[in-house]
Formats: sequence, C-alpha cells, structure tokens
Amino acid sequence: MDPTTLLKTIVSLIVVVEPLGAAPLFLSLTHNQTTAQRNHTARRAIVAVFLILLISALTGKLLLELFGISLASFKAAGGILFLFMGLEMINAQPSRSRQTPEEAEEAEHRDDVAIVPIALPQLAGPGAIGSVILLAQKGPFFPHILWVTGVIAVVCFVAWLCLRLAAPMGKALGKTGLNIMTRVMGLIVVAVAVEFIIGGIKELWLG
Repeated sequence: MDPTTLLKTIVSLIVVVEPLGAAPLFLSLTHNQTTAQRNHTARRAIVAVFLILLISALTGKLLLELFGISLASFKAAGGILFLFMGLEMINAQPSRSRQTPEEAEEAEHRDDVAIVPIALPQLAGPGAIGSVILLAQKGPFFPHILWVTGVIAVVCFVAWLCLRLAAPMGKALGKTGLNIMTRVMGLIVVAVAVEFIIGGIKELWLG
C-alpha cells in the first residue's frame, strides 16, 4: 500500500468512526466520573473498538460468503449507509444508525458505558465495521491484513486522543465549532459513499 493510499484510507476510516462526534456523548455519559475514571473508561472503550474492528476485518469475508453476499453488493450497500450517515452529519444530527433515542436514554442509566454505547455502536458502528471489512478485501490476506491492523491501530489512537481531550476540546470549540467540524467530515463521508456506490454498481454491472 503506497503512502498516499495509506493516508487516504486512514483519513476515510477516521471520518467514518467520527471520534469528534463521540466526544460530547462521552462527556455526557461520564460526567459523574473523576478524571482518572474517565481516562480508564476511554482506554477500555478504545481497546474494545480495536478488537471489534480487527475481528470484523478478519472474519468479514467468511460472513459474506456464509450469507452469499458478493463484495460488490456489500460495497454498494455500505455506500448507501455512508450516504445517509454523511447527510445526518452535514445536518449536525445524531446518526440513528449508531444509536436511537431509546438506546441513548437507556445508556444514561448504565454504570459501565465503555463498551456499550461508546465503543459499540458509537465508534465501532455499522459504517466503521463495513469499512474495515471492505478494506480487508483489497489485497491478499497476508501481508495485507498487517496494513489493515496498522490502519485500525492509528484510527483507534486518534479516537483515544479525542476522548482524552474531549473536555478541553469542548470548551475550546464550543457547540458551534464541533458542529462545523462534523459538517465538514459529513461532506467527506458523502464523497466516500459516492465512490463506494459507483464502485459497487460498476463491479456488479461488469461482473
């Protein structure tokens, strides 16, 4: 994987994981925790995200074959999901594909929020899982899986930084600043979605 492609892949996955968008939720769910407890929650959440995405990358092809889904169909379907996610981000709306209002209300009463809902589905949501499954199929399993693991690790590190710095970022950017960044990332997600949809349809047409 050349450096340009690697950088594009990392940025695309960061945008889909949307760690900046998870920061306000993280602060809300950990408002009763001390700084040490909040940092511990962030670490556990990111470890869970790494494991969820890595397992998805490792087993994605097997699951697609098990259900008889072609990679082209999965790419097109993933593109449609990304499109809706991106449009919600552009409107600065919380994505229902990650968490419904009912799930958000339930999360308020959880004692442990690191795994659910912060790791899954907020960070390692359907879009992120679909992205790593597609990413893992872009080359021979080995050594390509090592690149995929590295990409996931870098994205998780960025997500961890966003959670650790959630409080100062929230104060510095404010609600308006966070919404502007979310809208910019939403545009990128929509662009990624269009590429996936066109690529998937083209492969289905030619195949």
